[in-house]
Amino acid sequence: MSLPDGFTLRSATLVDAETIQAQRDAMFADIGSGLEQIQAVSASSLTWLRRTLASGAYHGLLLEHGGQIVAGAGAQWQEFQPSPKSPSSVRAYLDNVYVAPQQRGQGLAGQLVRALLAECLARGVDLVSLHASDAGRATYTRLGFKPTPELRLLFAEAGL
Repeated sequence: MSLPDGFTLRSATLVDAETIQAQRDAMFADIGSGLEQIQAVSASSLTWLRRTLASGAYHGLLLEHGGQIVAGAGAQWQEFQPSPKSPSSVRAYLDNVYVAPQQRGQGLAGQLVRALLAECLARGVDLVSLHASDAGRATYTRLGFKPTPELRLLFAEAGL
């Protein structure tokens, strides 16, 4: 993988949890979540990030430019019962894909996702999923992601 000049890629560590959370909050703001909604879950999300970074259940990647973190993405390693389509018991869920506005349009999100997919292959993961914003959908489609027929029930929306 060749990054644009001046960019470096590194794995996130526990000390990066606040930065990842700030990127996550900005990502949700970009896709239209209300500030109140974002603030309501930010602290618990940060606690989750710290725990999963420490345990290895979350693998984050960060891109730096000029000594500043300008983009990031992560993979959650999830245990699932093997199936005919996915004989591995570990699957990956990609999330927190974020590029700072001033760095967008350089293919950085695609670079991050390709690096995470390489990590997935190295770990023997054979099924990777994610949820895409409208802005990110083309990036994921170019990388081979396909829509699925997954159904979801969110209790708060269903009135249950």
